[in-house]
Amino acid sequence: MLTRRFSTRAIYQQMRDVLAARIATGEWKPGTALPSEADLAREFGVSPGTARKALKLLEAERLLTRRQGHGTFVNAPSSDERALRYSNIRTSGGERIVGEVKVLKVSEGPANEAQRDRLQLRSEDCACQIRCVRLFNGKPFMVEEISMPSTLFPGLTEREDFGCSIASLAQEFGVLVGGAEERLTIGPAPRDVAEVLGLEVGAPILMLDRLVHAIDGRPVEWRLRHADLADKYYAANLG
Repeated sequence: MLTRRFSTRAIYQQMRDVLAARIATGEWKPGTALPSEADLAREFGVSPGTARKALKLLEAERLLTRRQGHGTFVNAPSSDERALRYSNIRTSGGERIVGEVKVLKVSEGPANEAQRDRLQLRSEDCACQIRCVRLFNGKPFMVEEISMPSTLFPGLTEREDFGCSIASLAQEFGVLVGGAEERLTIGPAPRDVAEVLGLEVGAPILMLDRLVHAIDGRPVEWRLRHADLADKYYAANLG
């Protein structure tokens, strides 16, 4: 039974949490076919309708794919579709720009005030920080400052080589990525950003402040980006 004495979450949400944990821990790997709704309902001691609601929630979060007449299957969290969810910069012709990533600095230490605020960390918590630059056709166009809770990504800063994709890192460390929120503003380019992007200090530049959550709502990544959108634009998907 899923019901917890002091839980305020609906039964189908509790079931979703357990099923999501099986995906995160690798018990159910990408491509795995899930048991039927009836089998899951019997296993968890719930009604088939409750099991169906839990599966629909996971499908809406893109963790599962339901194929009519074939069953329900686990998606790959680092699939191209999932990894490109946050790649919204495009060329003037509409081509999505991911760009080559060059890591400038990796560090770990006590979380600063901004990191504690955005990542909901305590005063004694540590954060991993990555500074990188993205290049398109060999030219830098974006500087990124990435912060993540050290407890969710242990040993990350000790590695010699890693990508900066939250989808890939999350899969590797057993974190299931959910939704994200992003703030867009225009502001003056700081000196350190202007030097990397070849701009004048104080030149207008797009600033993107993005916070990514796990499916349970915990913040897992705060990414502050400064982007030079000359001959480019930001595309927001409202569908």
